[in-house]
Amino acid sequence: MAADKANGRQQYNRPITDEAIFKVTKEIVVKFIEVGRLTPANFEEAYEKIFATVKRSVRGE
Repeated sequence: MAADKANGRQQYNRPITDEAIFKVTKEIVVKFIEVGRLTPANFEEAYEKIFATVKRSVRGE
């Protein structure tokens, strides 16, 4: 940890809330819609997969 502070990086051990995961998921979904990779027809399935992937990534589940 001292090495991280020396390099100007700090690690925070704050819990990541479901709200934060929701916001990240929303941003990803918006980008997919903007580039045409996501449509209303496949929104529900894609959203659930993106949310699960983000949650698993940040919480290590």
